[in-house]
Amino acid sequence: AFASLVFTVTDPNDLSVINEFRKGLENPEVLKWPENGGDPCGSPVWPHIVCSGSRIQQIQVMGLGLKGPLPQNLNKLSRLTHLGLQKNQFSGKLPSFSGLSELSFAYLDFNQFDTIPLDFFDGLVNLQVLALDENPLNATSGWSLPNGLQDSAQLINLTMINCNLAGPLPEFLGTMSSLEVLLLSTNRLSGPIPGTFKDAVLKMLWLNDQSGDGMSGSIDVVATMVSLTHLWLHGNQFSGKIPVEIGNLTNLKDLSVNTNNLVGLIPESLANMRLDNLDLNNNHFMGPVPKFKATNVSFMSNSFCQTKQGAVCAPEVMALLEFLDGVNYPSRLVESWSGNNPCDGRWWGISCDDNQKVSVINLPKSNLSGTLSPSIANLETVTRIYLESNNLSGFVPSSWTSLKSLSILDLSNNNISPPLPKFTTPLKLVLNGNPKLTSNPPGANPSPNNSTTPADSPTSSVPSSRPNSSSSVIFKPGERSPVKKDSKSKIAIVVVPIAGFLLLVFLAIPLYIYVCKKSKDKHQAPTALVVHPRDPSESDNVVKIAIANQTNGSLSTVNASGSASIHSGESHMIEAGNLLISVQVLRNVTKNFSPENELGRGGFGVVYKGELDDGTQIAVKRMEAGIV
Repeated sequence: AFASLVFTVTDPNDLSVINEFRKGLENPEVLKWPENGGDPCGSPVWPHIVCSGSRIQQIQVMGLGLKGPLPQNLNKLSRLTHLGLQKNQFSGKLPSFSGLSELSFAYLDFNQFDTIPLDFFDGLVNLQVLALDENPLNATSGWSLPNGLQDSAQLINLTMINCNLAGPLPEFLGTMSSLEVLLLSTNRLSGPIPGTFKDAVLKMLWLNDQSGDGMSGSIDVVATMVSLTHLWLHGNQFSGKIPVEIGNLTNLKDLSVNTNNLVGLIPESLANMRLDNLDLNNNHFMGPVPKFKATNVSFMSNSFCQTKQGAVCAPEVMALLEFLDGVNYPSRLVESWSGNNPCDGRWWGISCDDNQKVSVINLPKSNLSGTLSPSIANLETVTRIYLESNNLSGFVPSSWTSLKSLSILDLSNNNISPPLPKFTTPLKLVLNGNPKLTSNPPGANPSPNNSTTPADSPTSSVPSSRPNSSSSVIFKPGERSPVKKDSKSKIAIVVVPIAGFLLLVFLAIPLYIYVCKKSKDKHQAPTALVVHPRDPSESDNVVKIAIANQTNGSLSTVNASGSASIHSGESHMIEAGNLLISVQVLRNVTKNFSPENELGRGGFGVVYKGELDDGTQIAVKRMEAGIV
């Protein structure tokens, strides 16, 4: 025994761990190690053991079919650099690798380990390769990579396929400057690819086939990983578009995004990539199928307008798809807007006329966000657009003013920004509920005190053609679109009508007194006066006055034979209830149409107050030149 102790080469602690390793196996004979003890680092060296002096550096037993647990004190092999246990039937709890500071390569994949300790990764400062694939670790609850792994600054390959990793993808993985291979397929990962992966030096990234909800969000960040050669993202819930910058991945050879929720047009940059394999199946890609330069490509089960590479879509389809791109592809529209005919009855919110041309876009409360696309201007036959109660922002495209048939545009309850474009045709424009549209635009002519708006004003409203429609305004050719006031301006909306009413009462009282005084006369007294310009062909340069009869509210008009004239300030009521006043008298009573006598402004002229010699209060509208 003394001689054995003296001449043993292997470190006693290492020898103790190796003997315990052998004792735990159900089939140790497979190793062909001496049955009666011996010296693993002596002569001859034991099979599957590599030593450096007296210390064990490597254990390589790949594919021997070994069964049983590992010793829990395995981390006492402090000089261990390589551990190759892959493709066996090891089981039970993994021992902690904490303290194995020289371990560089650890292959534990394709076994039956069922538990991993929390401190497993602590202190693995020289680790370059770690494989834990195909182990049922923490099968019930799953597990996540601890932050301690980020201390493995030399890590190049990390493969953990189908080992019950759960939760979000750790952000620190994107900051590991040496990591080139990250294979995490078939786990329980969820959430997006973290932004820390921007510009990562990864060459292979497999995140495919996550169970449960799967990974989600945008894939934009992958377009910054210019070293990628293989990218597998299939079998998840990734959404959004394929980024145009994907073309920057000039080293990429294998791209799979099969079975996700990706949308939109295939970018030309992707079509031009000379890939070995490209899998686009089972998404919601739209538009034309481009001519791909990939060697092997598949694009089944999408929403393309055509099935043949290079075939173009109908112009109306492309216009609507560009609109869809601007409003961020709400799921309901993505699911129904497919094919090459928006008039086939399947396109949600789209109606067509008898000529099978798009006439109505009806998408209120449709979860639209983003901006309005200029492409709608290509739908020349559209007559009505209803986009109220969404989350639209930005400007109304100026190209929409070319829509000659457009009669209704409802953008209420969004977040549209000024300025609004000038439309060239009459338009019912509904804008209330847009906080940024808070001021009257050029072209609107409210009265000086905002108390009244004449009936022929550009802001006159018209009844809606849809039930429960929001309030609207008429937009006349050449005028900038009226803007509804909101928020604080709601006070003004209430005050202005009240002030207008009070002003009308103020003017009506003297007129009422006058009517009462004249009620005894045989002629009916007027209750309202509206002054019109006299026909220039008539003589005496007089102004015609129409008088509303008190009894039935009808308007009588003066003709040349049945009228009286007032000269030198005299007035006279005639049998028909009509009154003629000369222009000079009007100039006198309005102080030559002085601004101080101005009552308000309408769409066709300015209204002035005046008082005749007998005390009659009158309102004179001086028509603008060129208005009949």
